[in-house]
Amino acid sequence: MSTFSRSLSHKQRALTVSSPRLFDKSVSSPRFSSRKSEVSRLFRVLIAIGSVVSFFLAIGGGYLYVLPNLTKAFHEENLVSFNGSDSFCDIFDGKWVVDNSYPLYNASECPFVEKGFNCLANGRTNNDYLKWRWKPRNCEIPRVDVHNMLEILRNKRIVFVGDSMSRTQWESLICLLMTGVRDKGSVYEVNGNKITKVIRFLGVKFSSFNLTVEFYRSVFLVQHTWSSKYGIKRVRSTLKLDKLDDISNEWTNADVLIFNSGQWWVPGKLFGVGCYFQVNNTLRLGMSIQTAFRTALETWSSWIDTKINPNRTRVFFRTFEPSHWSNLTLRLCNVTNQPLSETNGQESSSFSDAVLQVAHSMRVPVNVLHITPMSAFRKDAHVGLWSDNPSLSDCSHWCLPGVPDLWNEMVFSYLYGSYRHTPLHQQRE
Repeated sequence: MSTFSRSLSHKQRALTVSSPRLFDKSVSSPRFSSRKSEVSRLFRVLIAIGSVVSFFLAIGGGYLYVLPNLTKAFHEENLVSFNGSDSFCDIFDGKWVVDNSYPLYNASECPFVEKGFNCLANGRTNNDYLKWRWKPRNCEIPRVDVHNMLEILRNKRIVFVGDSMSRTQWESLICLLMTGVRDKGSVYEVNGNKITKVIRFLGVKFSSFNLTVEFYRSVFLVQHTWSSKYGIKRVRSTLKLDKLDDISNEWTNADVLIFNSGQWWVPGKLFGVGCYFQVNNTLRLGMSIQTAFRTALETWSSWIDTKINPNRTRVFFRTFEPSHWSNLTLRLCNVTNQPLSETNGQESSSFSDAVLQVAHSMRVPVNVLHITPMSAFRKDAHVGLWSDNPSLSDCSHWCLPGVPDLWNEMVFSYLYGSYRHTPLHQQRE
């Protein structure tokens, strides 16, 4: 019993037995017997109240103690264990350090890098941006052992879903894995397609390992539909926030699912082109973009919890990637030679916050790749004027090799820790 309930008991004992005179009267007077009975009932009531109060104090104390630990435990689901140890490391808390062993591949030797992302081939002469490695505060991300990773991924299916930033990470992953393949011709796009910006599906097969790495273009994750010409004039299309993209059935039965979204959730790509929000077949013309994004994420999370088998599929969601426009309206882009020393407020994003919040409430574990803070420093790593169209600057997309390679190293670190306790014959099933 708590101190509070014990003090109540002591007060009640003082009330009923501390006065010898009262005690004497209770023996000799019938009238006082009634009074004693009332006091006894009061005593029992107060004892009951004290017990209830004690219970809630205990629950409250437990809540205050347990909740932070549950939060920490949930957070640690997204931490990575290295080298088979039981200690964990927050790989998103760190800094960029110079490492002359980078880059991890040559983009000109990888046929799956879009020409627009191969900055060196497009005339960039300063290559210092290639020499930076992400160093977590309390550990080291182990260097990728590509041959080991290819064996871990044998007979598996990796699926990326999202916008052009997702496609960039997809290209990076393929190029990283190709450094461990002797016969480069054994790696091919399954439909013979060239890498383009608008195609909805791309799949690369590593035939020697029966591994496929796929990309599905779904910039909003939810369904986009064109409106009737007889509808509201300014509404040309809608996002059905309560329905996942109609190609979502293609994403199931993957071994690794990596999502992203956010870059298209801006007024210019929504309201500016007549795209508004819809929920349960009702237009929501006044709904804010942030509310709509959160609603879409909840639709996505419900789909994951319903459709995905966590015993098979590892799910990731990569948070928002900061852009570094000097003037977005005028499309001015000043790419620096070195990473920034300060994040200038770009270490956080409402889109990233929404992803973290939604992921916390899901049944299926989701590993949030919270790359927003680390990417905020890398103003030096954008495409800039070194694209396939030098008349247009680009402070949104990233050069390859570059920052997306580090995102994939983080994915590798998690997958290595996730699969290392699984017998090899089970990995290949």
